[in-house]
Amino acid sequence: MDINNINSMLLDILKEIGNIGSGNAATALASMIDKKIDMEVPQVKILEFKDVTDILGGAEIPVAGIYFELSGDIDGNIMFILNLESACNLVNMLFNRENTKTELEDMDLSALSEVGNILAASYVNSLSNLTSLTLKISIPSISIDMAGAILSVPAIEFGQIADNVLFIETQFEEGNNKVIGDLFLIPKMDSFNKILQKLGVM
Repeated sequence: MDINNINSMLLDILKEIGNIGSGNAATALASMIDKKIDMEVPQVKILEFKDVTDILGGAEIPVAGIYFELSGDIDGNIMFILNLESACNLVNMLFNRENTKTELEDMDLSALSEVGNILAASYVNSLSNLTSLTLKISIPSISIDMAGAILSVPAIEFGQIADNVLFIETQFEEGNNKVIGDLFLIPKMDSFNKILQKLGVM
């Protein structure tokens, strides 16, 4: 598939998935911390897997990565990745702390996993509703490492790094805490084609 030839109708549908998913995620997060969450309109793109490290700022950038397996009518992975500054801002937001957190402890990682779970479920449910596909996500696993190492997990599973990736940049704020996270839906190639068929663009 030529990424440059993805038509505008598909991108419009994917943006709608991003909008619905981010709205549901903002509502769930606001309920979780009992505060107002402002969420930006998400940036949605289709990328080749080999280009993902560039989006993250390079393979050497330290990040927090939350990983899910995707199953049901399609197979693949979901990764929610934050740079460490955003990860710290997020746990400050969750625990109602001032912006003093610079390192992540076990309790922080557990909280990040829960937020990743909320975000991934919000977007997957949005995609499921629009495609009528049954989609399930696994229990999250979280890791702090360089971006290249985090991304090696799906790369090894697929045995190649040329598959297509649905990229959703998620930005939200609460008070002075600003969080930018990147969510990547990485379906296996036959599953990606199945999504396109269900969306009526293939």
